[in-house]
Amino acid sequence: MRRTLAVVAALLAVVCPPVSASAAPAGFHVSGGKLYESNGAEFVMRGVNHAHTWYPQRTSSLADIKALGANTVRVVLASGQRWAKNDTADVAAVVSSCKQNRLICVLEVHDTTGHGEQSGAATLAQAVDYWLSVQSALAGQEKYVIVNIGNEPYGNSGYQTWAPDTSAAVQRLRAAGFGHTLMVDAPNWGQDWTFTMRDNAAAVFESDPDRNTVFSIHMYGVFDTAAEIDDYLGRFRAAGLPIVVGEFGHDHSDGNPDEDTILATTRAQGIGYLGWSWSGNGGGVEYLDMVTGFDPAQLTGWGERIFNGADGIKATSREATVYGGTDPGACTVGYRVIGQWQDGFQAEMTVTNRQATAIDGWRVRWTFPAGQRVTNMWHAVPSQTGADVVAANASYNARIPAGGSVTIGFTGSWTGGNPSPSTFVLNATTCAVT
Repeated sequence: MRRTLAVVAALLAVVCPPVSASAAPAGFHVSGGKLYESNGAEFVMRGVNHAHTWYPQRTSSLADIKALGANTVRVVLASGQRWAKNDTADVAAVVSSCKQNRLICVLEVHDTTGHGEQSGAATLAQAVDYWLSVQSALAGQEKYVIVNIGNEPYGNSGYQTWAPDTSAAVQRLRAAGFGHTLMVDAPNWGQDWTFTMRDNAAAVFESDPDRNTVFSIHMYGVFDTAAEIDDYLGRFRAAGLPIVVGEFGHDHSDGNPDEDTILATTRAQGIGYLGWSWSGNGGGVEYLDMVTGFDPAQLTGWGERIFNGADGIKATSREATVYGGTDPGACTVGYRVIGQWQDGFQAEMTVTNRQATAIDGWRVRWTFPAGQRVTNMWHAVPSQTGADVVAANASYNARIPAGGSVTIGFTGSWTGGNPSPSTFVLNATTCAVT
């Protein structure tokens, strides 16, 4: 999407770089085509874009976006080629505000929009120069910040060099010490109608020394049918490559995107999305405002749809675990003793996946408070060391769908008492006990 005159335009793509397999990740990292936090908890972006560089006085917007349920905000920055540069102090303040409001911060340079077709647009190399100039504001923020190198870095001319230029940008940032997940946008004004990003994504991913790059597609008029949306996203999933929908809307001048399918497919496939945009659009695309005049009490139809509608932010967003150490909302465990006798008992445990994505392969850990021992278990494979128990999935129930549950049964022995465990951990996530 383009920004015309003094108005907000369509932009943004979300890319998350992978991390070295030999070192523990300092922050976000990619594995198996998905994005994870440093503690191994899967993270699925659910958020919106905010035009900070054009509306720097709207400092309360991040709190408003968070209050409506988002876990991520994509923040528009400028590198100085087309708009006034956001300096190191400003970037540091944005990061601080994201953290204060418990949001993951995707930072993007907007000056690259439509390079080759848009007069004065920055190159990806110039975007890298900008990131190097503000690096001190990002050092140590790998758990909170994803660096989106450049928004929609090519228009419909010159996009043939997208792959080598993107790889070079990634490698320069890595050589300079950026350990963050990196995000890279598609060419063709972000919509990749030539399939340049799709067909070269694997090579670009492999060119990242950290294997920690995420690809971002912007879905506007090119993606006006369910078949187009499902095919594009499905190809990345099938290839094991990380993809997010870094921008999309409910309408656009180049066609009517199928936002219902975008929301439903991203939910079903565990893909992140960032809608365009919070407020401040102009130049004929005011209809893309989610709230009127930056007022969270004045949701537009588009804002109502993305925040409160089916498969929207409120229904599918989960806060990053870095802001609480655990994410009890991601899973629940119901534990009950259904029979007890002298020195023995039978218990049942129901584990529910509250995430917007399926869990493929699971392990539930708990500690018995009074030295109980598992003697037999069904629907899971047990192991026990002292009071610590691990129940791993059986071969036939390794997948827990979004909103789905699995029930484990077992018998055990006890002496002196049989109090219930108080804490259960599903993979890396501590679950709420029901």
